[in-house]
Amino acid sequence: MGSGIRDETKRAEYINEVLAETYPDAHCELDFTNALELTVATLLSAQTTDVRVNQVTPKLFAAYPTAEDYAQADEKDIEDIIRPLGLAPSKSKRLV
Repeated sequence: MGSGIRDETKRAEYINEVLAETYPDAHCELDFTNALELTVATLLSAQTTDVRVNQVTPKLFAAYPTAEDYAQADEKDIEDIIRPLGLAPSKSKRLV
């Protein structure tokens, strides 16, 4: 592993520490139970509120529990679920 990677890791750790000290009460407002759900919710959060995302993701997460499920999904089916968030065609394309 090159020293650049170690330097980047140290820098990221430092930034994380500073942010944690500066904003001790900060937390993610998105509801998720695993890394895939967090990634999906984050993608969906563009141009809408976390509250709104949290209203549609339970149905989406139930229908598509794995990355493979998203890869095999029909974009229109995802659009139907996420339509209330806005930008549904673009977001569903990105998810698939």
